[in-house]
Amino acid sequence: MLEQPDPDYILTAAAVRERCGMVFAAAERGETPHCRLHLDRLDEAAALVVETTRRRYPDLCVPFHSRWRHFGVKGVDRAALVAPGADPAETARARIDLAVVSVLLDAGAGTEWRYREAETGLVLSRSEGLGVASLRAMRAGLFSADPANPWRADATALVDLQPAALGAAMQHGDENELTGFTGRAELLRRLGEVARDNPAVFGAPARLGNLYDHLNNGPIAAADILRVVLHALGPIWPSRPLGDCGRHCAVPGDGLVAFHKLSQWLTYSLVEPLVDAGVAVTAHDGLTGLAEYRNGGLFLDLGVIESRDPAITSRMLDPQEEAVVEWRALTVALLDRLAERVRASLGKTAAEFPLVCVLEGGSWEAGRAAALARRPDGRPPLAVASDGTLF
Repeated sequence: MLEQPDPDYILTAAAVRERCGMVFAAAERGETPHCRLHLDRLDEAAALVVETTRRRYPDLCVPFHSRWRHFGVKGVDRAALVAPGADPAETARARIDLAVVSVLLDAGAGTEWRYREAETGLVLSRSEGLGVASLRAMRAGLFSADPANPWRADATALVDLQPAALGAAMQHGDENELTGFTGRAELLRRLGEVARDNPAVFGAPARLGNLYDHLNNGPIAAADILRVVLHALGPIWPSRPLGDCGRHCAVPGDGLVAFHKLSQWLTYSLVEPLVDAGVAVTAHDGLTGLAEYRNGGLFLDLGVIESRDPAITSRMLDPQEEAVVEWRALTVALLDRLAERVRASLGKTAAEFPLVCVLEGGSWEAGRAAALARRPDGRPPLAVASDGTLF
């Protein structure tokens, strides 16, 4: 019989690293039921990440892997549009408003969806398209109950947000279907309810950007920001009271493996608005790599992870099945080891080049390139069913 999990532990970045490490240790012993490890191929993966990093950032001044990179796709500085003329505190609030909504809307777009940006004429897809679509929707005031102040995401507007209005903003429809759209629309409505019911974090009247005021109390570790995110926003996933977790036989006791992918992606995306507003964020490597399809796909496509079941690539997978949990756990553990090799090759220390820079440089783009080299549409090597709220 499984033990009862400890929420105070499971809802932490430390739990992600430790529990994924247990699965990794089992894989090193050859005891994992679904995947084999080929660590001799990790150097090839590191070389691809180094090559990708040097090509994208020749001066090695790599920014953080966060939602803010997507707002600048195709060289357009859309982040500069946020809250023009506002003071630093209000700018931080508006940027946090945008980051929270945008990240929660970014859980995979599918291979067919496209966003046509009227202002530039660009046609964008995947995460970049979702990012730009969410920014343009906020600029139009979709998430604000104050018509005079569009650059905000408040509880009143989110609770009342109609799926048809969100669908129009995201250009979702029968001929341009956004995967998991219904789940995303419901998620934003619950987000408004959770913010409204938690004035200690989101203020009154409730606004997502009031996270800035809640977190602006001196230096704060990145893992502590994640803890706030997980506890404050966790109720928007009522079916997942312990966040983004799965179960694996290699973990004793409660059997849980924590990932908190979307919450960590959000935390990485909150760091820049906080730092730019003068908040000291420390210990960035307290967070982990992200257990998602580009990082995980990199290791599968380059053979660092090998599935024991060749047929796994031909069926749709449930995100909670043990094979997916195992793949995601190995991805998190491998990213730490990949980071060590990448830093050594670049001549950087962990302080100079934290994991979040390895991801941006980096592993995510290398995973996309590896997918495109093997499959014309660039889809990941495994197909995992998404309701628009996990990946």
